[in-house]
Amino acid sequence: MRPVFTTLAVVFTGISPVFAAGSHDPDWPCIQRRVDTLSAAVMWPHPPENQATAPVLTPEAARLAELLALRRLTLDEAESAVDAAPDLTKDDYTAIFSDVFDRLNQRRVEIMGGITRYARNQARMAEEIDALRGEIASLSKAESPDFDRIDQLEEELDWRARVFDDRRRSLTYACETPVLLEKRLYALAQILAAHVPE
Repeated sequence: MRPVFTTLAVVFTGISPVFAAGSHDPDWPCIQRRVDTLSAAVMWPHPPENQATAPVLTPEAARLAELLALRRLTLDEAESAVDAAPDLTKDDYTAIFSDVFDRLNQRRVEIMGGITRYARNQARMAEEIDALRGEIASLSKAESPDFDRIDQLEEELDWRARVFDDRRRSLTYACETPVLLEKRLYALAQILAAHVPE
């Protein structure tokens, strides 16, 4: 399959800046650089004392982690929830962040997979639109053009172009989601780290 941004540039030059990313992955359509793997260690400044075993959540910590993993929870609400939590140890906060990280990172991976599939569908649509334009051009050059067929194809082209453009706008929004999740994880790490007892 041809690179996504090459196909789209042929069809709609100038209307799809989201496909202008300098990614090495031809199926990645976003301006934002693709980062497949996040590192919890980069975000969390308090590694567990025993790094060979995963941090264990107490019931209180598990409830807080489940709450913080909700994307609808604002960061202010997250901070209030952490403020209201009972006395927790450094290991509790580490376990909470580890759990939240795993949940949000998994969502991020799923979203990125969806973006890639969406982009492949866009590329197929672009190729179909390109084929329609080619057929219209060929019919128009004929000695006796079939104007009824040309009109039919032009209507089809117009409809597909509108669908394509609507999907492109949706893709622009979707491309921001992995970055927003990454920023949210950093913010939650800072909120939790500020409460770690000395």
